[in-house]
Amino acid sequence: MDIDASSRWLVFVGCICAGLGVAAGAFGAHLLKGLLDQPLLAVYDTATRYQMYHAFGMVLSGFAVRIGRDAGAAKAGWMFLAGILLFSGSLYGVSLLGVRWLGAVTPVGGALFILGWGMLAWRAWRWAGCAGTT
Repeated sequence: MDIDASSRWLVFVGCICAGLGVAAGAFGAHLLKGLLDQPLLAVYDTATRYQMYHAFGMVLSGFAVRIGRDAGAAKAGWMFLAGILLFSGSLYGVSLLGVRWLGAVTPVGGALFILGWGMLAWRAWRWAGCAGTT
């Protein structure tokens, strides 16, 4: 995928994830409050918050690809998407479906979030000339 297409896709998918995060948050705040006990509601809330944070990270990655003309920044954005699917997805499954074993998947998604932020930081470090190359 070329740089411009990668940038557009990351911004688009990030915006979709953010919109779904808002919808999930509203669903949790208004409809699940009476259905889930407090600990499961907290798990659900964690899923929506991390989905939103990393949806913004995807959009940021998309703009970083475009501004820096650097396809390497796209990898961070796709890590964020994979993290959303695994981290938030597993927590949604635990809280809504009661599938407790999905909790074992959550740390994998968290590791992908950390890798994504690290990759984006490395790209920023390089753009700033701190690594000796641009």
